[in-house]
Amino acid sequence: MLFCVEMTVKIPLDSDPVKMDEIKRAEKERAIDLQKAGKWPHLWRVTGKYSNISIFDVESNNELHDLLMSLPLFPYMDIKVTALSQHPSSIH
Repeated sequence: MLFCVEMTVKIPLDSDPVKMDEIKRAEKERAIDLQKAGKWPHLWRVTGKYSNISIFDVESNNELHDLLMSLPLFPYMDIKVTALSQHPSSIH
């Protein structure tokens, strides 16, 4: 199942910068692991925002939910999920 996921990070201004640097490092590692596993095949930054648009390729809604919750920055994210399906005019 393919999903388009828009993630916007909103870190509170009073957050500990050292702790947030650790969380961001862990976030990058987790994102790389999920990409290598084929679960997160596309990841794009939204220009001018602390935000990304991603494509996830997972077996179920529950798997996507679990993957998103496993992201270290999850508590600081606003997330919008859109299920995708094959377009009848697509040549792919």
